[in-house]
Amino acid sequence: MTKEHPRSLTSLERRLDTWANRRLEALQGRVGGGVLEFVVFTLKQAWACVFGAAMLVLLIATHLWYPESVALSRSDALVIGAVAIQALMLILRLESGRELWVIVLFHLVGTAMEIFKTSVGSWEYGGDGLLWIAGVPLYTGFMYAAVGSYMVRVFRLFDLRFDHYPPRWATALLGLAIYLNFFGHHYLFDTRWVLLVLIVALYLRCTMHFRNHRSRPWRRMPILVAFGGVAFFIWIAENIATAAGSWLYPHQADGWQMVSPAKLVAWLLLMIISVVLVTFVYRPRPLHIPPQDHQLTR
Repeated sequence: MTKEHPRSLTSLERRLDTWANRRLEALQGRVGGGVLEFVVFTLKQAWACVFGAAMLVLLIATHLWYPESVALSRSDALVIGAVAIQALMLILRLESGRELWVIVLFHLVGTAMEIFKTSVGSWEYGGDGLLWIAGVPLYTGFMYAAVGSYMVRVFRLFDLRFDHYPPRWATALLGLAIYLNFFGHHYLFDTRWVLLVLIVALYLRCTMHFRNHRSRPWRRMPILVAFGGVAFFIWIAENIATAAGSWLYPHQADGWQMVSPAKLVAWLLLMIISVVLVTFVYRPRPLHIPPQDHQLTR
């Protein structure tokens, strides 16, 4: 959260930013700068994950305590709960209207893929309810929306900048190819490994710059490392969700087992689609580092 771009934050986030920085400045000298920066980084990542975390809590809570005797099915309750979470985030100005369009689009993209994937037996949903479409409970789209929500919030909270970001038209074509492969590999050949090579080729030179705290220097990370890290944590969340009975893969039919690590590739590919969508809301900007900060980042 930086002084240079306060309008990138929502009104609530600006108030929280002001409040937090007063207290963080009071800790300067008593807590090491590196420790303080790590705390800020962790808190901002948690804040970016707020929608996804709320969805996971909802999935776990309804799995453990939702009564079977009520007329409203668990899946319908999850849809209502997910809508309530999204509405609350808008009311509290945790998301802007512009970001909501990306989240809704990712919701639709994910739902379309869910309908197809369940029809070919890639995974299945138990239970029943009214708020279903073609055998898919509507709360599933909100799980994809959680990924989109995380992406748009990370762009804002860390004021992300990039060196050597690939042309957006090239990333858009890559995202389209990835999406089509999720459908096409059931009938043609699977191009995921070709797509992974293209991802590396496009993003290999790209470096992501971010700032944890306004008093600290810019940090940098190869964007491919960031992609891998995000895909890993989505995979962790997927293991939690399947353990909560939200959906089942064929190998989990006789009892829960860990989701195959091979799914990391699928989540990496899906995440690229979300990155492409977000960059059409937040255009990737290069970093122009003042001379005094440039020395600090070396």
